[in-house]
Amino acid sequence: MVAQAQERQQPSTAHPELDALPHWPLDTIGVLITTDPGPHAIPVSWPVRAGDRRILLSLKYDRGSLARLRKRPDVALLLLADGNVALCARGPAHIVADPMPGADDYVAVAIDVDVIDDHRQSAFQVVGGIQRTVLDDAELRYLQARVDTLHRIADDDN
Repeated sequence: MVAQAQERQQPSTAHPELDALPHWPLDTIGVLITTDPGPHAIPVSWPVRAGDRRILLSLKYDRGSLARLRKRPDVALLLLADGNVALCARGPAHIVADPMPGADDYVAVAIDVDVIDDHRQSAFQVVGGIQRTVLDDAELRYLQARVDTLHRIADDDN
């Protein structure tokens, strides 16, 4: 049943917030939003939860998003993943390894999360996130190696 106009809540720009990042599957694809001055969004593979309010990811050294976050570090990362993960993590990003150990063409980036917008809804549940199939086994192994490095960086920080 559709609510009548008078029963609807007034629109709001505020979202419920989470106190800590939830856990998400390894193969999660996120969407990183940077600004210059308008928003730019790119998919990022396998972001790593590095604590309750920290996310690590790898960006290729020549990505425009990397250049933008160097100038304007405030970013957002949208995650939609299996397990009903639906959030937007917002905060400053900074480089923690340039280049990444074992991946000279990638840079490790940390997002220190200030706000975690909770986008779950009572009427819907996210049962699968953005999926992609890796067509190149060597690229899959390279991605796995970068994620292993991000996990080591996270462990060293804790």
